[in-house]
Amino acid sequence: MSGALIDLARRMLAGDRRALARLITLVDDGDPGVADVMREIHPHTGKAHVIGLTGPPGAGKSTLVWALASAYRRRGRQVGIVAIDPTSPFSGGAVLGDRVRMPQDAPSGVFFRSMASRGQLGGTSRSVRGVVHLLDSFGKDVVLIETVGAGQSDVAVRSLAHTTVVVSVPGLGDDIQMLKAGILEIADVYVVNKADREGADRTAAQLASMIEVGRESALAVGQQPDEGWIPPIVRTVALKGENVDQLADALDAHRAYLLQSGRWEHIVRSQAEAELEEALLVRLEQVLAASSVASQKEHLISDIAARKLDAYQAADALLAMLRARA
Repeated sequence: MSGALIDLARRMLAGDRRALARLITLVDDGDPGVADVMREIHPHTGKAHVIGLTGPPGAGKSTLVWALASAYRRRGRQVGIVAIDPTSPFSGGAVLGDRVRMPQDAPSGVFFRSMASRGQLGGTSRSVRGVVHLLDSFGKDVVLIETVGAGQSDVAVRSLAHTTVVVSVPGLGDDIQMLKAGILEIADVYVVNKADREGADRTAAQLASMIEVGRESALAVGQQPDEGWIPPIVRTVALKGENVDQLADALDAHRAYLLQSGRWEHIVRSQAEAELEEALLVRLEQVLAASSVASQKEHLISDIAARKLDAYQAADALLAMLRARA
């Protein structure tokens, strides 16, 4: 690691917010020195409660995230927020919707960062895991991740968070039916936001029915539902701050359940596996980007296009070349 990055990482660990902001930018940009930064901060990670919030567009996730951050600050918690914005098709950067919706003056103890999804499927950004590690090592007790809000495919946050919140809202028609086979199944806590609207009772009832059907379906196929935690349904009006403290209580209760049941360790191990797979892909991409390999890759692409090879044959040829170089 260069001396400059060593100094930056140590300043961040000592509480320098500017150093944290700079490191987040380096992680988001995929700087080659990021691996060394992660190595430096790794012993200081693993303490934060990471909470992912997902749900359809228009559910009020951004407002809810800020209200929840404020609730945690009142409890004396240090809070980090990572908001994933859709990617601009022109610049490749964030559309900046979350930066507009979030208050401009963050209170002491809250660090907010908006990031572009950069085309990553699943509602998150590839660099989010590294940013979470930075916020964790910086001393944040709670890290809130708000996903793009892409609907049924918005599930990658499950591999990043200890607790997943799915936010619904009345008035979106058959949203529960459309989403129940996707993001609704990953929830540890359900939220009906904008609960002062007409239809909130119906939305909450649909969620309760879906939870029960899910448990019955699990039993029918010989699976044992988790009796230790039944996802609660919390009704909030984030814009007015209504019931946000009750949501924070539910999230804290889920964290306590994970720790007491031993599932926290299971989640951490699963996340470590996902992180290793991501790191391997990054290393493979770096190898493939090397000039000698890249030229061979271009020849193979031409052979696939000319129907001389299929993609699997080309991949085998490329792997054989990499093994020969090892």
